[in-house]
Amino acid sequence: MSGFTRARSAALVLASAAAAAVLAAPSAVAAPEPIVGGTTTTTSAYPFVMQITDASQNQFCGGTLVAPTKVVTAAHCMVGETTRSVRVVGGRTNLNGTNGTVAKVSRIWVNPDYTDATNGDDVAVLTLSTSMPYAPVKYVSASDTGVYATGASARILGWGTTRENGSSSNQLRTATVPLVSDSSCRTSYGSDFVASDMVCAGLPSGGVDTCQGDSGGPLLLGGVLAGITSWGEGCARAGYPGVYTRLTTFSGLVSAQVNS
Repeated sequence: MSGFTRARSAALVLASAAAAAVLAAPSAVAAPEPIVGGTTTTTSAYPFVMQITDASQNQFCGGTLVAPTKVVTAAHCMVGETTRSVRVVGGRTNLNGTNGTVAKVSRIWVNPDYTDATNGDDVAVLTLSTSMPYAPVKYVSASDTGVYATGASARILGWGTTRENGSSSNQLRTATVPLVSDSSCRTSYGSDFVASDMVCAGLPSGGVDTCQGDSGGPLLLGGVLAGITSWGEGCARAGYPGVYTRLTTFSGLVSAQVNS
């Protein structure tokens, strides 16, 4: 595997919090930013964007509310986690805020085919113990494969680092990036890119991307959840677009969890 997931390590998050009360120290593995090259926004504008945190509410990944008690995130964010170790925070624009809604997690479903050896099948669904009072977002169905047209404008969101191996953004950030053709992404990543599982987005020159701490957050196409921030080679590097879970492939699995 030549690329790296975009989650932060729990140990480094805690070290960062102790040192500066700024959540989101990068992990030892590289990934894209609190959206590198993006702009600040709010959870009022994107009420379905969730913080995935530890029990002390230190954010380490993102998630997307697709039903009042269901949050879609990345499988790699949930490796080693339990329902006791994870919280979901909604309606909180700033990491250092105390507003919004904090929910415990009653069930964690991780795609059983996920393996960190390939970063494929990177999808998980969290079931919350209490409902979130925020508007969920629609997600793609299995038949919506046409949304992944090369050049289509995708929106990314997160609290991740603002540059590779940098500091996280206290405020939610967003950016738009064009989808990259499968052939171009394969040129960048070789056999690590699996078109049936993944979709790439980014500028040829780099400069705009997701990064460490953005893992699990949404990639939106036409206002619909179509991808999950997954992995990439560094953050915002020229020739290395961000890689996202191709959600149409896993829509049926997600729906089974949402409706359970």
